[in-house]
Amino acid sequence: MIGLVIFLAVVLVLLLYFTKIYNNLVSLRENVKKAWSNIDVLLKQRHDELPKLVETCKQYMQFEQETLERVMQARAAVATAREQGDVAGVGAAEGALRMGLGKLFAVVENYPELKADEGFEHLRQRITGIEESIADRREFYNDGVNLNNVRIAQIPDVIVAGMFGFKGAELLEYSEAETADVDMKELFE
Repeated sequence: MIGLVIFLAVVLVLLLYFTKIYNNLVSLRENVKKAWSNIDVLLKQRHDELPKLVETCKQYMQFEQETLERVMQARAAVATAREQGDVAGVGAAEGALRMGLGKLFAVVENYPELKADEGFEHLRQRITGIEESIADRREFYNDGVNLNNVRIAQIPDVIVAGMFGFKGAELLEYSEAETADVDMKELFE
């Protein structure tokens, strides 16, 4: 009888332990989803603001169509990757979009009347603020992904993760172009 009680106590402790592991893994997975959702909201806001910025610029920048087109193509690539849930694609498209915006803002220096336009300045500040927020949220997302991926690879969590199909998440990484030094000369050409 004592052996049965000990056995049941051990089974109960193990069950509680695995339940705790499972609940922690669920929490980590949901935190990754929440962090991605926060990025997604900001990407959508920026997606909505960019056409307004481009339209404002078009009024002044008739000879800079290539720069404006690059920004809009990159915007479309980000939207497509976002809709498909392609984290790597979002990272690559984000890099192209940031480079396009950098070039656009550099080209604006050649148009003093555009720089003085209140609507343009408001949009520029709004998009710059969104960019900063995306960078912050990206850091939170990658922290959450890292915690999730480490936990599902550690013993004994790997056992529970395997039993219940927990998968690793993909980091939102910077491309080589984003981490390289900025060529200021190229931005003004």
